[in-house]
Amino acid sequence: MQARHTLTASERSRLLPFVVSSGEISPRDQRDLMERPFFSLSKTKRTTPILYAIGDTRVEVFGMPEHGMATIWDADVLIWAASQIVEAENLGLTTSRFLRFTPYQLLTGIGRQTGARDYRLLRAALARLQSTVVATTIRNGQNWRRQQFSWITEWEICASRNGRAVGVEIVIPEWLYRGVIDRSLVLAIDPAYFRLTGGIERWLYRVARKHAGRQQAGWAFEIGHLHQKSGSLMRPSDFAIQIRRAAASQPLPGYHLGIEHAGARELLRILPTDLSTHPVDNYVNGIGTSHASTIGTSHAGLSGLHTHKPQLSLWPETAIPALNLSNLESNSYVDGKRRSADNPSCPSIAPFKGPGDGP
Repeated sequence: MQARHTLTASERSRLLPFVVSSGEISPRDQRDLMERPFFSLSKTKRTTPILYAIGDTRVEVFGMPEHGMATIWDADVLIWAASQIVEAENLGLTTSRFLRFTPYQLLTGIGRQTGARDYRLLRAALARLQSTVVATTIRNGQNWRRQQFSWITEWEICASRNGRAVGVEIVIPEWLYRGVIDRSLVLAIDPAYFRLTGGIERWLYRVARKHAGRQQAGWAFEIGHLHQKSGSLMRPSDFAIQIRRAAASQPLPGYHLGIEHAGARELLRILPTDLSTHPVDNYVNGIGTSHASTIGTSHAGLSGLHTHKPQLSLWPETAIPALNLSNLESNSYVDGKRRSADNPSCPSIAPFKGPGDGP
């Protein structure tokens, strides 16, 4: 007896497409994704789940055996999509969770090459982003309530007759979209981020950008706590070695890393230097070429692709405050005083409320 499958309607049939315009824009990252363990930090396939829980904050990430868990290099797709949505919202354009763009726009926007190999890697990245399942309580209020989604709910690559990819359509989840259109939950990042080749280096930069920001005293973390927040499969001792190596090589654009000791505790101090994300959201240097090699989906029908007017504004009317209010959520040391990690008693940013949401 054959199994009967219920067909669900495509989300793209219910959403108006947001057609991405061309042109370089300031890259932006979503705050919730910048410090918690949402992605694998390794380029090798990972299927071991990430299970992170502190207080009422839960993050669970599951990778499917066929593709493995989405990596921090795959997350470049989400950073680019978020950047495009923020820029369009700033210009008063209508955006959507359904994005339509060319592979060339995406790859050049995150500093990648545009050869055949890079298009294959893009397909693999989209497959991992869709097959990765995330469950989290972040932004779900005081009551423990879990939301579950994939980083991309649908995607399709449109190819020409000779097989060359000419268009991409993706749908991002509502959880991510709401976190992007709420400007208090977005930070500008240095385009040099895309040139970082190590998974731990990339994750450390996002932690630094969110927590240290432009604060003169920077921010400090216990290395053991950083290991927990990273979701890394490394042993704590090996992870600590990688952190010390990063402090020795200083790979992070705009930040200086230093190792400190407070009794038996080993700390990583992150200090801002002369940031190129200088005054945070009003100016960002041009995009550089990345040496990262892992972004890495499928067959498709044709979609219409056209462009809006060039997006030149860099969000001038609303600058993100110099101090990061969400720093209160981290287990860290500022001026020798410890602050608790993701403690529900700490102040937090109010969640975005869209049409129809309750008080």
